[in-house]
Amino acid sequence: MALRLWPSREFCFSTKQLPGSESSASSSPSSDCFCCADKRTWSPSSRTVRLSNIKLQTWRLSVFGISIFIAALRAELPVLAATSDEKIFRVPASRLQNHSQEQLAVDLRRGIGPDDAATIALYSNPALRAIRDRRRLAVAQLIQAGILPNPVVSYARDFVTGGSTAGTRDGYSFSAGWEFSALIPFLPKQTAARKNFQSVDLDVAWQEWQIAVNARTAVYRVLGLDAQVGRAREATGGLEQSAEAMRKAVDAHEKTVLDLSAAESASQESRATMLGLEQEFEKQRLGLNRILGAEPEIRIALRAGLTLPVRLEPPDERKLISDLESRRLDLLGLQRGFESQDATVRAAILAQFPKMSVALTKATDTTNVKTTGFNIAVDVPIFDRNQGVIATERATRQRLRDEYNQRVFEARSDIAAAIADVRSLNQQIAAAEEALPLLEKLVSSAQTAVEQRNADVLSYYTARSNLLQKRIQLIKLQEQLLEAHTVLEIASGRYLPMNRALQPR
Repeated sequence: MALRLWPSREFCFSTKQLPGSESSASSSPSSDCFCCADKRTWSPSSRTVRLSNIKLQTWRLSVFGISIFIAALRAELPVLAATSDEKIFRVPASRLQNHSQEQLAVDLRRGIGPDDAATIALYSNPALRAIRDRRRLAVAQLIQAGILPNPVVSYARDFVTGGSTAGTRDGYSFSAGWEFSALIPFLPKQTAARKNFQSVDLDVAWQEWQIAVNARTAVYRVLGLDAQVGRAREATGGLEQSAEAMRKAVDAHEKTVLDLSAAESASQESRATMLGLEQEFEKQRLGLNRILGAEPEIRIALRAGLTLPVRLEPPDERKLISDLESRRLDLLGLQRGFESQDATVRAAILAQFPKMSVALTKATDTTNVKTTGFNIAVDVPIFDRNQGVIATERATRQRLRDEYNQRVFEARSDIAAAIADVRSLNQQIAAAEEALPLLEKLVSSAQTAVEQRNADVLSYYTARSNLLQKRIQLIKLQEQLLEAHTVLEIASGRYLPMNRALQPR
């Protein structure tokens, strides 16, 4: 069943086979679906603020070839368990910006691939809900920064209640004032809030990028462990059959007890390896479910034809580092955060200006004398000159500067280390592939020698165990190569096209 997304509508996609080519789409909510949609609306002005002065277009055009999804991720879609045999994902297509009239499909009948996993994770990962809530807080702070203090209006009335009241009347006084000193730090506060919103938005996008990359990697982890488990089960089954045949040979007095012990020992060792790999596979399967927002009992099928990389050519290190600070979203976010804090420091300095309010007054006393005037109130900054706030904001600004420099240094180091790992793993994989034919030949020779009684059975099982370990080691090296490539993608903040070869279309 395929997921089909159309603009401004909600559709479901299901793992249950339904008749008809278009029967996979359902425009009505279902109790069986395990993605709930939270309706969120954004005004054109808020969207304009969000996108102003942020260099996200390049990122959106490159990430996983599905940047149309990442441009407007507002989903808060925790995945719940289905209550029937049908398993349905529901994704609101109305959340997409730059709506296309063409449908976007994720067909679960053939399993999911790495890009599919990234797309689903960006919509349904529960951790992104809390992360995206930070945008709301930043929007609220931006609104608050644009609010000026209210004017103060007062009215008083005096009643004549006794004494010499001849010729008197009730008196009153009226005043209207406003603290105009709030205008002095107003613009820096607005600038700080606007830059902070941009910083938060970039940081949220960075978290989305990491979750998307990790979802892709989780698919390959499950794929690699599934291959390892298959190899281990194959080897264990063969050794168990050999051990059973050895028992029959011992009963027939054709083999010794020592030969049987060697066969059983090899079988038990292989079984222990298999059980350990099965445990790790289940752990990674649950990890994939978690990052996709699926319940643990759901079995997510992977697309047939996916393979682990055998060799990856790393990109030029200088090109990755040259424009790193203008490409990585977290570094751009820290830049906006520093600009926000710099504006906050300026606002704190301007707040040293004494608070000043002006009020216009109009009054009439009990003798009917009318007066009109004004009132000025000024704080005298003798003790509190905002020194503590200024020192705090300056220290925070310095911390952000140091954190930015540290992050840049770590990113460059991570890129260099990841490229070195890719090159080293390429060599290790090539060496392991060269060793496999030799080990297979050795196992065949050992088996022939045992049959001809020219070698003991222990030598045969040792050779077979070595072949098994080498095959599993090769798969682990391929996993490590993919992990190193993932680290390189995250450290550089760039989607590296070499990964396209890893997912057949």
